Amino acid sequence: MANPGYGKRSAPDQRPRTAHDFAHLPPREAAIAAYLDRLPDGADISVKMLAKQLPYGQCALRTALNRLQQAGHLRRGRERLGSASGGHRWITRSWFSRTARDDDWWAAFTRGDVPKDTPSRPQTRSRAHILLAALGREVPSLSLSAADCAALAPLVTEWFARGATEEVVRHALTSGLPTPVHHPAALVRRRLTDKLPPEPPPARPPLRILECAECRVPGSPEALPGGVCNGCRGDHAPARPTTLLPAREIHARADEIRAAMSLKRDDRGPWVRGTTPTDPPQARTPVCVQS
Repeated sequence: MANPGYGKRSAPDQRPRTAHDFAHLPPREAAIAAYLDRLPDGADISVKMLAKQLPYGQCALRTALNRLQQAGHLRRGRERLGSASGGHRWITRSWFSRTARDDDWWAAFTRGDVPKDTPSRPQTRSRAHILLAALGREVPSLSLSAADCAALAPLVTEWFARGATEEVVRHALTSGLPTPVHHPAALVRRRLTDKLPPEPPPARPPLRILECAECRVPGSPEALPGGVCNGCRGDHAPARPTTLLPAREIHARADEIRAAMSLKRDDRGPWVRGTTPTDPPQARTPVCVQS
């Protein structure tokens, strides 16, 4: 596991896991994505740690993670978290999504406004309906008909919308029952209405900033299409000349430079060790060589 604030964070509202989630990726990237998908939140997914667990080097892993980011499965950035004392701190995040997302989705996620995916086929029974239908198996006196479950399911859905879990709803309906229960549906309706928990306070939108996968410079989602900034994509790179000088002109210019360097050396003349070419002529002593 990574240090607090680092490591993997799963993106919300992902589709159920299937055997073909990463079939659109190359084999290496698909294998790494499947490994990341099964890691728990908070797991260390740095390049150095992955290199210890997977049969790939750090350079190959860095390239693969960048390609996962381009494919919409990964984004890196920072998120501001508040504390009970009223302060806040910025922490590093690496968000992973089993479902490939486009730049618009990641931009909405950065703002805290994640669009809901439309299910491919409608569910025949909702989570609330299943809970109500199971009450009769746990407490026979609360056996409900299919029509009762369909009529009471919206009330249970409201409990779920206010943060209640299935265990909380089940405890509110089954604890302290009278003996006998003459009208199970009426009792369940009354308890679901009278014991409805209060609405939770409105959640503040998260403060998130994405970073470039190459240079780690933070920026807005619109400035990081595919998770890479314009500079690293080469959009603002200086234009290179499309044509080169002929070889004849290059060689002629090189000859001129060599000739100029030779003339400069000839003008300096010999000098004694310990003097420099810039010393005045009287400071130089001619050297006599005995034959």
